Amino acid sequence: MDYKIFDGHNDVLFRLFLKKNPNSHLDFIDGDNEGHLDIPRMKQANFKGGLCAIYVPTPEHAISDSDKLVNYKDMEQDEYSLPLPGSIDVNDALPIVLNQISILSKIERNSGNRVKICLSNDDLETSFNDDNYQLSVVMHIEGAECIDKNFYNLETLYRAGLRSVGPVWSRPTIFAEGVPFAFPQSPDIGEGLTDIGIELIKNCNSLKMLIDTSHLNEKGFWDIAKYSTSPLVATHSNAHEICPHTRNLTNKQLDAIKDTEGMVGVNFAPAFLRRDGKMVSDTELQIIADHFKYLIDYLGEDKVGFGSDFDGAMMPKDLNSVLGMQKLIELLSKQDFNEKLMIKITHLNWINLLKRVLN
Repeated sequence: MDYKIFDGHNDVLFRLFLKKNPNSHLDFIDGDNEGHLDIPRMKQANFKGGLCAIYVPTPEHAISDSDKLVNYKDMEQDEYSLPLPGSIDVNDALPIVLNQISILSKIERNSGNRVKICLSNDDLETSFNDDNYQLSVVMHIEGAECIDKNFYNLETLYRAGLRSVGPVWSRPTIFAEGVPFAFPQSPDIGEGLTDIGIELIKNCNSLKMLIDTSHLNEKGFWDIAKYSTSPLVATHSNAHEICPHTRNLTNKQLDAIKDTEGMVGVNFAPAFLRRDGKMVSDTELQIIADHFKYLIDYLGEDKVGFGSDFDGAMMPKDLNSVLGMQKLIELLSKQDFNEKLMIKITHLNWINLLKRVLN
């Protein structure tokens, strides 16, 4: 069966932003065959939708001599804990976010009605199930640096199509603290949400926006569990029981996600999959299947889906682009994942979750 795919996390907008090309949206539509995603390859893979992240890199002027950017080579060690740059000012972050929103808007406008930025659950359900659309997009920000303390920008970004917010990308914001890239280590590092962070959660709830706990530390996770009225969601995180990385979810966190009828998207980056925590492409797809099995056994078959991190992280050798998804789907199908379950994890669980959260 040719399963439709909805994915919980990709960074293709950041990849296109880095090209510094005013026509990067056309590269994506026509197919630049770079990175992991573009429309022709997504069509071939039956990749029909996803949460498209907007990510802000640390500006060069904000990186001090003591700061260190994430380096995959450092994540090939038996143990590691990588320090991260400090927080980013809203005035540095907002223009970059607006640039990536512009790229997405141009993709939609120039796609010949093949791409839909979904503003509601009706938009999502209609476009995803319409074969005339190639891609149904839910706009997400990974790290809320672009949102000011008075939330004026949040309202504006919502009007521009934003429907999902991750309070942090690992480095701290005025709202919360993330986790460093560390192995083997607990995600219980640092303090929880700030007072402004609690207000961010309440504002996102009021706007019916998804709140993403991936990259957040454990205390922040529990604060969201306390103050949010929405399901707990980790768009691209894995099982800490299999891979004790800071980016992964403990069983106690999984219990909370289950209790709120939430969702976990399985991340394909090797360092968050492998039992040795190493970021190396020579990683078999079976370890992805192992995380799926563990999470489905723990959470139930309605609460797990894809959270690839395409165009945002290293992928296993057999998933070096979206075209490798067929290999993963074939592998899962051969391991007691029946057709009903495959439909759920390939797309239906995400669609149902988003329908419950969005207006």
